[in-house]
Amino acid sequence: MMVGTGSDVGKSVVAAAFCRIFKQDGYNPAPFKAQNMALNSFATPDGLEIGRAQAVQAEAAGTPCHTDMNPLLLKPQSDHTSQVVLHGKPIGNKNAYDYWRRGTSDIDFRGEVNAAFDRLASRYNPIVMEGAGSVSEINLRDTDLVNLPMARHAHADVILVGDIDRGGVFASVYGSIALQTPEDRRLIKGVIINKFRGDMRLFDEGRKMLEDICGVPVLGVIPYFKDIYIEEEDSVALARKSMQLQQGKVNVAVVMLRHLSNYTDFDALERDPRIHLFYTNNTEDIKNADIIILPGTKSTLHDLYELRRNGCAQAIMRAHREGASVLGICGGYQMMGIEVLDPNHIEGDIERLPGLGLLPTSTTITEEKQTRQVTSQYGRGYEIHQGETVPHGDAKPSPLLRLDDGRDDGYVVDGKCMGTYVHGILDNAPFVDYLLRPFADKLSKASGSFNYQEFKEEQYDRLAAHVRQYVDMEQIYKILTSDD
Repeated sequence: MMVGTGSDVGKSVVAAAFCRIFKQDGYNPAPFKAQNMALNSFATPDGLEIGRAQAVQAEAAGTPCHTDMNPLLLKPQSDHTSQVVLHGKPIGNKNAYDYWRRGTSDIDFRGEVNAAFDRLASRYNPIVMEGAGSVSEINLRDTDLVNLPMARHAHADVILVGDIDRGGVFASVYGSIALQTPEDRRLIKGVIINKFRGDMRLFDEGRKMLEDICGVPVLGVIPYFKDIYIEEEDSVALARKSMQLQQGKVNVAVVMLRHLSNYTDFDALERDPRIHLFYTNNTEDIKNADIIILPGTKSTLHDLYELRRNGCAQAIMRAHREGASVLGICGGYQMMGIEVLDPNHIEGDIERLPGLGLLPTSTTITEEKQTRQVTSQYGRGYEIHQGETVPHGDAKPSPLLRLDDGRDDGYVVDGKCMGTYVHGILDNAPFVDYLLRPFADKLSKASGSFNYQEFKEEQYDRLAAHVRQYVDMEQIYKILTSDD
């Protein structure tokens, strides 16, 4: 189990690296995170929902993802409430205070996540587990489902990951171990220092000091990397991506929504050498983009209201009139229509809002969530949405995609105005080529199609090689095979 001294220390990426390393070494690994909190989710092959990080780790392990890899998913809806997804299906919304209080639920969440682990462990070896946030939130110890209580159930060897780039690594590593109960402290078998910058030799003394005060070995010091691309678990870095327009490339603006979800939809575009992609809610940036993408959202009506309030809605419509392409995905597709209706108050108090009017469609938010993997004429993707979109009034159907299950999806006005419910559609080179076709005159002559799947496989191998170089794998295998 990889646990962290805090959030965003890199344990998800380190877990993905070990999934690929174990696969390369001839094992049959699988990832596991008992409880994940994220808006970035993925549909499994059997049409259920898990956190995207575990789907990425499963891909690194070379195995299909399954809800047993992430049995409990919390999808924040506000600062205080989350949708609770158990074994891939939503079971309702929960206030954070009530969720963390003992005895307030009629569901034995601990029993559910433990059983999911047991099923997974019967099919795979080894299991690469991931903790959540800080491993030393002692005020939540009695209700914790994902860190050391889960490690105790699994009899897992625990490795603590610390982020030296943010500073305070000695205090955070020592404190994280010192705050554990004696029983839990014995589970922690080593430390990995992540995101090191500079000359590694300068940390030799620090490494020994950490081992002396913590009583466990430092199994590796992993340098910070910028040239290996693994899909990120959260969206904290999105707004920092450059907004300066670039010549010889198609400039693609993803509209920053407050409840933006499934932002990994755009990772393939970010790596495509023909494209300069950035995230913005600045009306001037939107006006200057070649392609504007309205992304998925956990709250379509609230984000649509905000787009109208901050002027982005008007900027998108004006940019389209002046030649920009607009693509909506999931909630963004819903916003592009004539109206969005929520008569049963699924999302909140707003019953109806006018959309952007770019597509002749009407959407009604529904209680039932649709989750499935799909294949279209452009390639594979997945659906995760609550809502049904139909032509508005006398408008005739004009589907963007023909799905392999016989259904139609989305709406297309022309090559510069379209929407779809299918996440991951931009991972498919044929669809990206279709999206870029109106801007062929802007592209440099040397640019060609980009195969994102091949790119991801190469990145997993590079990540594994990077971690192998700086982590003592021989010592880790000794820990894993020891009876202690």
